[in-house]
Amino acid sequence: MNHIDLFFKMLRIRRIEEAIADRYSGQKMRCPTHLSIGQEGIAVGVSEALSHEDLIMSNHRAHAHYLAKGGNLKKMIAEIHGKKTGCSLGRGGSMHLIDLSVGMMGSTPIVANSIPVATGLAFASQMKNDKKITVSYFGEGATEEGVFAESLNFATLKNLPILFVCENNLYSVYSPINVRQASTRNLVKIAEAHGMFAKHGNGNDVEETLHIANEAVSSIRSGNGPAFIELDTYRFREHCGPNYDTDLGYRTEKEFNSWLDKCPIKVTRDKLLSEKLVTDHELDAMEMKIQEEIKEAFAFAKESPYPEFDLDYELTYAE
Repeated sequence: MNHIDLFFKMLRIRRIEEAIADRYSGQKMRCPTHLSIGQEGIAVGVSEALSHEDLIMSNHRAHAHYLAKGGNLKKMIAEIHGKKTGCSLGRGGSMHLIDLSVGMMGSTPIVANSIPVATGLAFASQMKNDKKITVSYFGEGATEEGVFAESLNFATLKNLPILFVCENNLYSVYSPINVRQASTRNLVKIAEAHGMFAKHGNGNDVEETLHIANEAVSSIRSGNGPAFIELDTYRFREHCGPNYDTDLGYRTEKEFNSWLDKCPIKVTRDKLLSEKLVTDHELDAMEMKIQEEIKEAFAFAKESPYPEFDLDYELTYAE
């Protein structure tokens, strides 16, 4: 994967989520939505280290993970609109994306809830010997829950093929990390104490993220058991919803602006331009291509039917 492809994938996710934010007030998307704007480097970098057959599980902030894994944009936008053509048949909304065709095994808004489920998926893969790796995405707030430690312990005990990915964006809703975790608490050391490969990196640097993810995935595929990576990043929009929220006072304008300078899109674009790997004309062409895809996806969602729940009940159970 070259630098331009990595940039395009991040830019595509950013523009898709900005389009969701711009249209959200139109009242056609009635589910809560948590945007990954600012955090695209992690989803793209980790996904590039995976195979198509590998599995992922996500949390409430799932759009970037789904799209980076190869998820269908039309199905995702339809799902957010509650339409039958959505990836979860219009029943899940933004926080409950599932698409088995790309290994998106589900997402859930309950903090840390998907960690033990992902661990169970990895256990199943081991029992079936299907050679798949499972990735569990979660925020740093999830590491404060008991199932985090229990899952790390079980994964190491059973030598499971799972990659735990902590997206550390410093906040749990409005609570900064310093009021929730001791300054001496070190997630990498916690993971290492459970006996697994563990590394920390800059999640806003997509190339560094890819390098660390490749190391972790290689270790897992070599039979060394689970791995853990913590990646620093920052969300630019409010915890839940399309707006900016620096006026609320829980984070300062100075802090916010310092992270804008470290935006994964900006950093990568500047690098590509400075190294003359891409031209302004090529960047404009990327933008046009993405906007056309977004336009088609929203048109698809608008034209799609709503579920007929009285007729669709038979889809509740697996065959």
